[in-house]
Amino acid sequence: MNVTRDLFDEVMVPNYNPAAVIPVKGLGSRLWDQAGTEFIDFAGGIAVNVLGHCHPELVKTLQEQSEKVWHLSNVLTNEPVLRLAKKLTQATFAEKVYFANSGAEANEAALKLARRYAVDKFGAEKNQIIAFNQGFHGRTFFTVTVGGQAAYSDGFGPKPSAIDHVDYNDLSALETLISDKTCAVMMEPIQGEGGVVSPETEFVKGVRALCDKHNALLIFDEVQSGMGRTGDLYAYMGLDVTPDILTTAKSLGGGFPIAAMLTTSEIAKHLKVGTHGSTYGGNPLGCAVAEKVLDIVNTPEVLDGVKHKEGLFRTGLEKINTQYQCFSEIRGKGLLLGAVLNEQYAGRSRDFLVAAAAENLMCLVAGANVVRFAPSLVISDEDILEGLSRFERAVAKTVAS
Repeated sequence: MNVTRDLFDEVMVPNYNPAAVIPVKGLGSRLWDQAGTEFIDFAGGIAVNVLGHCHPELVKTLQEQSEKVWHLSNVLTNEPVLRLAKKLTQATFAEKVYFANSGAEANEAALKLARRYAVDKFGAEKNQIIAFNQGFHGRTFFTVTVGGQAAYSDGFGPKPSAIDHVDYNDLSALETLISDKTCAVMMEPIQGEGGVVSPETEFVKGVRALCDKHNALLIFDEVQSGMGRTGDLYAYMGLDVTPDILTTAKSLGGGFPIAAMLTTSEIAKHLKVGTHGSTYGGNPLGCAVAEKVLDIVNTPEVLDGVKHKEGLFRTGLEKINTQYQCFSEIRGKGLLLGAVLNEQYAGRSRDFLVAAAAENLMCLVAGANVVRFAPSLVISDEDILEGLSRFERAVAKTVAS
């Protein structure tokens, strides 16, 4: 079969509009398309390929598990899921784990748990969920409504109710809205899709205090910020604030679909038998790979390396900006970084992305005004420098156009 980009338009639902390039091989932070053209990957499958493409340890683990058992229903348990759950609880605040397939499903589980916990402990009137404008929590109808971007949730009929939004980093707005009827506040410890926006220290500590005051659960969506992305295993660890529920996906499987919701025993007991479930959640293949990802990422070598590589990115991007004067700031943390376009180039982030692709570099956007970078955590220094050189050529062409 002749596989081309035209085949996508023929057979796929048109909710995506992929580039003409079709990658067929990856190794580390390099990708090759059907014509053999080599790309450097600063996108990481949108912060997914935490150890790059075809990491030998992950390939070996997947091959070994594939010769044992692929799938079991949750009528049974399995060894990989229990090993992974134990390691996640040992490495975090959590005591209990629920596995799913995607970040949206982990967030769906977190929101359902928060509602059930509130109903059981305080009654049906305690049902308000507060989230933040420009947040992103997935594409199920519940999670996309909680996400603070109406463009993603409008047009599908009546939305789930008792969900309200305030601006990120606006503690006074949250204080005005929150009450004893609030069951949960959901937030990203770094807004990813919303523009790579970090929380102010006083803000995130204030959110925790307000949740405590009103007996509301604090949910951290670490789907994008987790698994070493910020230089800590999870971003909450660098904020000195502990959530009640945490969701993790994307990098957790290093490219294999898996997600998890982490919480305490006291909260978890409200999802008793039959209240929630997932056919593939806790799949042995996914859990085996994720266990190996966790073993590799949760080491001083990798986590300290993230901080070093962040410095290379920031230095390189600032050098580019000194010459071309197109960014107002470089924000984010670790290897989740955003180059924010200044007023002169506002709304043109996709132009920079397209120009980068023409220079054989893959990057991302986070809205119309931010070019986003979320590469492998173990990307070589050489690949960072070469990728930045390609990005500089793309910037030069974009600002000249």
